[in-house]
Amino acid sequence: MSSDASTLETEVLIIGGGVTGAGVMRDLALRGIHSLLIDKRDLCAGASGGNHGLLHSGARYVSTDPDAAIECRKENALLKRLAPQCIETAGGLFVAVEGDDPQFADRFPALCRHAGIECEELAPAEARRLEPVLSEKLFKAYRVPDATIDPFHLAMLNVDHARLLNGSFYRPHTELLRFEIAAGEIRAAICHDHLHQRQLTIRARQFVNAGGAWAMNIARLAGCTDVHLLYSKGTILVSNDRLAQRVINRLRPPGDGDILVPGGTVSLLGTTSTRVEDLEQLAPTAEEIDRNIREGAAMIPALAGARYIRAFSRVRPLLQTSGTTDRAATRGFALLDHASQGMDNFCTITGGKLTTFRLMAEKAVDLVARRLGNDRAGLTATLPLPDDAASSWADPAAAQKRWHHDRDPDDMILCECEMVPQSAIEQVFANSPDIEKERTIELIALRTRAGKGPCQGSFCGIRIGSYLYDSGYYRDATGLAHMRDFLDERFKGQRSVIWGPQAAQMELAEALHCGLLGLDTLEDE
Repeated sequence: MSSDASTLETEVLIIGGGVTGAGVMRDLALRGIHSLLIDKRDLCAGASGGNHGLLHSGARYVSTDPDAAIECRKENALLKRLAPQCIETAGGLFVAVEGDDPQFADRFPALCRHAGIECEELAPAEARRLEPVLSEKLFKAYRVPDATIDPFHLAMLNVDHARLLNGSFYRPHTELLRFEIAAGEIRAAICHDHLHQRQLTIRARQFVNAGGAWAMNIARLAGCTDVHLLYSKGTILVSNDRLAQRVINRLRPPGDGDILVPGGTVSLLGTTSTRVEDLEQLAPTAEEIDRNIREGAAMIPALAGARYIRAFSRVRPLLQTSGTTDRAATRGFALLDHASQGMDNFCTITGGKLTTFRLMAEKAVDLVARRLGNDRAGLTATLPLPDDAASSWADPAAAQKRWHHDRDPDDMILCECEMVPQSAIEQVFANSPDIEKERTIELIALRTRAGKGPCQGSFCGIRIGSYLYDSGYYRDATGLAHMRDFLDERFKGQRSVIWGPQAAQMELAEALHCGLLGLDTLEDE
């Protein structure tokens, strides 16, 4: 780091704090290369934190993208061995119900065999015994090695390991504004530090664009016009409980409302696919939610009457090819070295899936290391991710297991839905970057399960805020402002599912937050 606090220096600057950027950071550190990772918001703020959390077996893509299916199958097996603390090996079912194409269902095992994916046919009665929520109109079922993975836990483990290996570090709330370019090279990235409200210059030898859906915009800032992406908006619903033990897929070419994924104590239903141009103004629509529920209920009737506590939308960055629909667009990834653009120290890694993040990072780092004259081989395919106590609070199962195991009567539970105690808050703060000027409730929510249960922060938002006041972190109205910001973020995901029991939940939340705390009038005081 430079002596000037507004200038930082590193070997490699990584732009984009999704799982791919975090994976690049760790891969570089394992090869002895120092890096700095930035994101204009925080870890997993884009598609990495807004998906099913499905660790693909590859079976979903056997009919539309066999190459991506093979990549997913290989990475699925690797990650189960290398990052078991982030994964639930739930298994998966592909099921066909009345109205689905029987010929496609019959061809499915051969398509899986071609991609090397394990596929076992089950009698419909056996499938319904395993998952009683399945429709009685089921006529074909196959078992595949799908699993679930926690992207937040995964990203934090990669970042923390890189920090411990060689002092590489991560800066959230750091937005790229422009590049300084001379003689075919980027000399520096000019950023805005939102925490300290100042301009920040970051100098590096190599620059990696891992900006996800924003990768094309970032490349344009470097003068590179060879990144071509389509933006596909996907909307997912979250139920208030876990409806199935396994991942359940509709046995048909990918479509809307055709996957139900267990996520700890909840289930995630989706997803839609809608072409969009605006990356910033995204929100679930009533039509998208109705479509997901209607399609999902055909294979799992209980979805029609389930209570949904939240919905969210994110954008998939798809590699653009002419004449293809969003569903048919490849789920593969691309690494662009930008040599054709006259740029010698800038690369873009984009497309792909959460499941293939490690492979994407490895390919990007192979290029960067070669450019830096570093011939050390990558280790991420063989070296497991180490455990980290603080990061484990993002894991739906680990938080409850840890609290029940410790049983400390003085460790007060702040989030009862997800069993997050006050000790988790202290661990989060102890392991957060030292640049965090203010300890926000949103920062805690990102790194734990707080606010993600059925009450969606209605109670734990107040408890966490109260704890932070009692502990001296908050001393004025700042804490109330952070509480309101946290609750606003939760409400964004609830507004489109406020009906039935969820409407009653919102009435209670309004009484607490406005009647008791006056958060609706906070700006006027």
